[in-house]
Amino acid sequence: MNPTESKKTGNIKGIEVYPFDAPGSLIEYADASKGILVAVNAEKVVNADDRLREIINGNIGYCDGVGAVKALRRKGFADVVRIPGCELWLHIVDRFHASKSFYLIGSTTEVIDTVVKKLRAEYPGINILGARNGFIADDAERAALIDDVAAKKPDVVFVAMGSPRQEFLMQEMQRRHPHAIYQGLGGSFDVYSGKQQRVPKWWIDHNLEFAYRFVITPKRLPRITSYLKYACLLYTNQL
Repeated sequence: MNPTESKKTGNIKGIEVYPFDAPGSLIEYADASKGILVAVNAEKVVNADDRLREIINGNIGYCDGVGAVKALRRKGFADVVRIPGCELWLHIVDRFHASKSFYLIGSTTEVIDTVVKKLRAEYPGINILGARNGFIADDAERAALIDDVAAKKPDVVFVAMGSPRQEFLMQEMQRRHPHAIYQGLGGSFDVYSGKQQRVPKWWIDHNLEFAYRFVITPKRLPRITSYLKYACLLYTNQL
């Protein structure tokens, strides 16, 4: 089933985004529909190519960034809320750890090992069918990973490799194993493992999480142009 056929979405510059009003609503919909959960924010809207846009529109894009929330509210979706992907995956684990199986891909071997160990400590009995780092050396290794996911048929697959690489990999896995929930996590495994700290609460509460990342990681500054372009499009009603 194509999720876009059963629930109304809002279009943001060619990207269909679901106006979920809470993480629980998103999880219930994903459980019923299956598909790839794609975090939509200002940077993704501005930079998405045709392939990424197709993946989002054929699956379940949700508001990960406040810019996406503001755009949908301007389009009449008053109840839409921001659902950070780095929190959503843990809501999914909390909801399904006793009933579904999981497969984890991403970050370094050290980080993914720590993530698995921590999940098993916090959720005794959690069924993790596979876990590996996010560094895929060649096409043969990529094919072997996709084969393994198809053979083990996990209910939930988390891929933390950064966008759009994670979405492209999830699309390939989905073709072989369509009956699963997939979610791209970016750097969430690093945060959960303790390797990287989450943005302080004040910045999150004031919708400035993206700005904090620029402050602490100056090498990200060239990417600020995407946010400025998005803001211009938003406040001139061009989204």
